[in-house]
Amino acid sequence: MENTTRAEQAVEYKRKCNCAQAVLLAFAPELGKSKEELMAVSSGFGSGMGGMEGTCGAFCGAVMALGMLNKSDKPSKMIAKDMMQEFKEMSGATICGDLKGIKTGKMLCSCDDCVRHGVEVLEKRLAEL
Repeated sequence: MENTTRAEQAVEYKRKCNCAQAVLLAFAPELGKSKEELMAVSSGFGSGMGGMEGTCGAFCGAVMALGMLNKSDKPSKMIAKDMMQEFKEMSGATICGDLKGIKTGKMLCSCDDCVRHGVEVLEKRLAEL
């Protein structure tokens, strides 16, 4: 993929923080916020909001970054809707518990791959703005 470098950087960040934080940190230079601020604002989104029962943290991080980076006339929620569909196609779901197979015992996508997918869907949309 064309975004391998940033996606792999996000995976490296994931070793020391949650999935939402990892995706946001990968976009830190463009976001104009300190790493501490990005870590704080995304701290509650790891492990899926609601303890794996909510939306994947990596996807949440991508949408948070989108909101800060979208300077177009197209509402971020509309772009996020497209991102969500693509993320779901890539990962198999958007809910953390479903991705991890909590109820089924079948993992659909690893955290590392979810982080990669979050970065990739965001990079694609940013390139289109």
